[in-house]
Amino acid sequence: MVSAKTRGIVVSVEQRYREEYSNAERNLYIFSYHITIENTTENSIQLISRHWYIVDSLGTKREVKGEGVVGEQPVIEPHSSHSYESACDLRSEMGEMHGTYLMKDLVTGRSFKVNIPSFHMAVPYLLN
Repeated sequence: MVSAKTRGIVVSVEQRYREEYSNAERNLYIFSYHITIENTTENSIQLISRHWYIVDSLGTKREVKGEGVVGEQPVIEPHSSHSYESACDLRSEMGEMHGTYLMKDLVTGRSFKVNIPSFHMAVPYLLN
């Protein structure tokens, strides 16, 4: 697991290779990732949008932007957390993701970015 803290918001990521959905013959490698966003501040916040940077070992780069996460724009109360799971497809056996969330402080009305830590994805046999 990797974690990053920005302005009192802790983002933790765990990734997993999903062999059952992957197809090496078609150069399709699926990785799921579980994210927990912890609000350690005294104010309620809302996740407004996401911006991901994805690169595979072939040098292919992608950006993914959109509202919320998995169809939600969750409000995270002080000293609580929100978790979700999503997935990423790669055309190679290895890659990396990182990005930012745009958050809104519901007390002050101010928006701010929170870093999503960089995490690596690799099929398990490459790690032996």
